[in-house]
Amino acid sequence: MNVEPSHPKAESWRELYTAALFETDRSRISARIAGAEQAIVARARELFSTGNDTIEEDQALDDALYALRALQNCLQLQQTAA
Repeated sequence: MNVEPSHPKAESWRELYTAALFETDRSRISARIAGAEQAIVARARELFSTGNDTIEEDQALDDALYALRALQNCLQLQQTAA
């Protein structure tokens, strides 16, 4: 059974992920990224424990984590360059 994007827990990690990507306040970006990463990992664990076919959401979770880590790396590079 696939989890549709309208599923409440699927939406919560997606909302936190989007908020982290589009945060404009530099003092809040790291906290937004950390919160989104925690929600993504929690959702991935939940999906793993169900044993259902959730390949699409699994891939979305992997992609989101990759993007958040890339964003974090870019922010760290900017801080060291400044």
